[in-house]
Amino acid sequence: METLLLDRATVEATVDIEDVIEAVEDAFEAYARGDAIMPPKSYIELDEYNGDFRSMPAYMDAGDWDAAGLKWVNVHPDNPSTHNLPTVMGTIIYSDPATAYPLAIMDGTSVTLLRTGAAAGVATDYLAVEDARSLGIIGAGVQADTQLAAIAAVRDIKEVVINDVDEEAIDAFIDRFGDRFKIRAGSVEEAAACDVLSTVTPVTSPIVDLEDVGEHTHINAMGADAAGKQELDPSILQSAMLVIDDYDQCVHSGEINVPWEAGFLDEADIDAQLGDIVHGSVQGRDASTGISVFDSTGLAIQDIATARVAYESANEEGLGDPLDLLRV
Repeated sequence: METLLLDRATVEATVDIEDVIEAVEDAFEAYARGDAIMPPKSYIELDEYNGDFRSMPAYMDAGDWDAAGLKWVNVHPDNPSTHNLPTVMGTIIYSDPATAYPLAIMDGTSVTLLRTGAAAGVATDYLAVEDARSLGIIGAGVQADTQLAAIAAVRDIKEVVINDVDEEAIDAFIDRFGDRFKIRAGSVEEAAACDVLSTVTPVTSPIVDLEDVGEHTHINAMGADAAGKQELDPSILQSAMLVIDDYDQCVHSGEINVPWEAGFLDEADIDAQLGDIVHGSVQGRDASTGISVFDSTGLAIQDIATARVAYESANEEGLGDPLDLLRV
C-alpha cells in the first residue's frame, strides 16, 4: 500500500467546494447522531517560541462512508517576520479506519480554508432566506475566497459587498472574483445589510452593530477562534436565532465567548447546534425567524471529512506523490 502526499496546490486543484459542503454536512449530521468521536482540541503552549501546537483528531461514520484522521496545526505569530514562514501551518494525517493505514498526508492549511467555507455554506443553506441574493463579507483575507465560493454554491448570489481596512486586499479580492460576481467595496454597514453576512476578521472588539444588520440577515461569524475575540455586538447574539457548531468550543473561543464570560449570554440564548438542524431534530429558519447567527469555531470532523474528499479526488485523478511509508 502507498501513502499519498498532497501539497496545497494538489488539494486546491482536485477538490470541488460542493463536494466539501456535502461532506461537511454529513459530518455535522453524524456528530448530532452520536456517530462521531471528536476529543477536545488539545494545546501545547510554547512560550519560549511565542507559539503553540494544536491537535485535532476525529472519526465519523456518515453511513455511506467513514473517515478518521488528525490535524496538527500551529500558531506562531513571529514566523513571518523572523523565519519567513506563515503564522499558521497545518498537516493532516488521513487514515483508513479499518486498518489505521495512513492513506494520505496532506496540507492542512488548504483543507482548513475549504472546510471553513463549507461550514458557512451548510449554515447558510439551513438558515438564510431562500431568495438570498446579496452577500456581505467583512475581511478580505484568505478566508473570504471560500466564504464566497461556498455561499454562492447554496444561494444564487448576485451582489457581493466586501469590506476590509486594507484597500489592497479589497482590490485583490475584486480582481479574483470580479469576472464572476458583481462585487463592490462597501462599509461595514452596507455589508451587514446584505441577505447573508460573513465576518472573517481577527478583531477583539465588535465591529458590527445590531442596527447595521438587515431584518432577516443570516450571519456567519467565522473570525472568533480564540478567547477574547469577537466581531459582533453581543446584542445581535441576544436578538438572533443563535446556532453554534459545538458548545464547549464556542463558549471557550467562539463568537459567544466574551459575552458568555461576562454573563451577558447563557444556555437559554443558544437555539441549536448546527448538527441538530442538519439532522432534523431542530427546525432551521422558518417564517418567524429574523436575524440568524452561526457561531463557527471549526471542528475536527470538518477537517477529516474534507480530507476524505481531497484524498478520494486525488486518488481518482492519479494526483499526488505516492510514498511507501510503511514498506509493507
